[in-house]
Amino acid sequence: MRRRDFAKGIIGSAAVWPLAARAQQQAPVIGFLNAASAQTLPQALSAFLKALAEAGFIEGQNVRIEYRWAEGDTDRLPMMAADLVRRQVAVIAAGGTPASLAAKAATTTIPIVFETTADPVKIGLVASLNRPAGNVTGVTQLTSGLVAKQLELLHELLPTTRVMALLINPNDPALAEPVSKEALAAAHTLGVELVRTERDFDSVFARLAQLQAGGLVIGTEVLFTTHSEQLAALAARHAVPTVYKGREFAAAGGLLSYGSELTESYRLAGIQAGRILKGDKPADLPVQQATKFEMYINLKTAEALGITVPLPLSGRANEVFE
Repeated sequence: MRRRDFAKGIIGSAAVWPLAARAQQQAPVIGFLNAASAQTLPQALSAFLKALAEAGFIEGQNVRIEYRWAEGDTDRLPMMAADLVRRQVAVIAAGGTPASLAAKAATTTIPIVFETTADPVKIGLVASLNRPAGNVTGVTQLTSGLVAKQLELLHELLPTTRVMALLINPNDPALAEPVSKEALAAAHTLGVELVRTERDFDSVFARLAQLQAGGLVIGTEVLFTTHSEQLAALAARHAVPTVYKGREFAAAGGLLSYGSELTESYRLAGIQAGRILKGDKPADLPVQQATKFEMYINLKTAEALGITVPLPLSGRANEVFE
């Protein structure tokens, strides 16, 4: 290469690099706020990022993401939400009910896309599903009837059991109270006595024997999602047939998992965030409802508990762990 051409190449490169750096600095920023941890939601996060990419926004190229994981400590969420507001992010993607409420309390101007298992109208996130109003929209999982179905599935595995326990988080009344009412109604229909129990986890499982509970249904709160593997281990240690939601619970040794498909919720949230980055207003985007459900069964755990899983039930499972 001639010296003059080489010099032109150097000058050209010097001009390109500052432009690329400025482009990255000017990329819109998404504040990703979540009560859980990155380790517990890898598939959900992947679905969110994939939906963003399909909308034309690729992390590290033309969009940046500021992650705020509360690691199960919901008391940290208001401070994290306030920090994202100070950074003037383009949109806040809030995963879970506590994060969604913290984000809404932190700003009335920055667009918010929530993901929640609660009724977003009842807990005050939006005015209505079709017309959210304000700066908030998002995705709600169709969880009405979920705990009743979980109890029904556990009863199918334990038809002679007459006492079941329900684990709830009293610090999340927006979910705990409706879940309790739904579970009590389902238990009455099944002819099962239902007893409520609350954290902390170790004492809960030790107390189940005193309650004469032959099975346990775990509520849908994010606290339990963060500790799903710990709960599965405790259920195995205390030999308690337990049902919860999420593949990771059954994979870690939990007997049965049944619930809405979290990856679908986060995919829909990614689509909403992408539309807002393109200029749509949250008030014009109806709240989406995730309607896909999944079931996982751990046959090894069932065998250890002396439970025979009916073929029709295992045949309905998305995956069986052996």
